[in-house]
Amino acid sequence: EALLKRNAMLVYPYIQDGSISHGKAAEMLGVRKMDLIVLYGKMGLPYFDETEEELEEDIDNIRNIRGEILC
Repeated sequence: EALLKRNAMLVYPYIQDGSISHGKAAEMLGVRKMDLIVLYGKMGLPYFDETEEELEEDIDNIRNIRGEILC
């Protein structure tokens, strides 16, 4: 597990900058995507990289779109 953590940390910057996806990183590391996401979570590295304000804006946008569709 120590080797996996080390390798996961080596690829994390590439996930952060959008060069590779979590799925591609998991494939490279030989683990399932969900297992990698859980591992990063245990290490304090978030899957979602949004501020609270960005999340609220996304929620408002979804509500507006849903309202337009229902009208």
